[in-house]
Amino acid sequence: MDIRSLIREIPDYPSPGQTYYDLTTLLADGPGFHAVIDQLAERYASRGIKKFACMEWRGFIIGAALAYRLDAGFVPIRKLGKLPGATISREHDFGHTSERIEMSVNVIAPGESVVLIDDMLATGAVSEAAAMLIHDLGGKVSECCFVHELAALKGRARLEKRGLSVFTLWSD
Repeated sequence: MDIRSLIREIPDYPSPGQTYYDLTTLLADGPGFHAVIDQLAERYASRGIKKFACMEWRGFIIGAALAYRLDAGFVPIRKLGKLPGATISREHDFGHTSERIEMSVNVIAPGESVVLIDDMLATGAVSEAAAMLIHDLGGKVSECCFVHELAALKGRARLEKRGLSVFTLWSD
């Protein structure tokens, strides 16, 4: 199935001259959403992945379905102040400012194999911070996985420079 055809392009959003790739149209299509989860499940089924760490919000949808399908754990990574209990956090660049993301401290055991999931790879800043959180807890990021990659923003290069493997279903 051509998942690209299910992703809606919204011109001049979030600002003039930019194009937003809306994956909610893909998620709303039953066969399309199923195809995404099937492709990713096939990729990770034999790799011994213990956890899927996912960034809010569309990453949660994809990662939770995949974790359920592969009998693995789901680890939410959120903006600062959104998780209860003890957390660790990391800062990342967000345009002309910075922002912190956090993860609960008791969700990844040392040595656990983790796949980092999000819907889109843009600059790679958020994913880089998320991978560092996993590393801080002793986890091993087996791969950073995305449905769509905005190649022009060079997020892949940023993550690979950190020694992280990157997989995307679709890149433009």
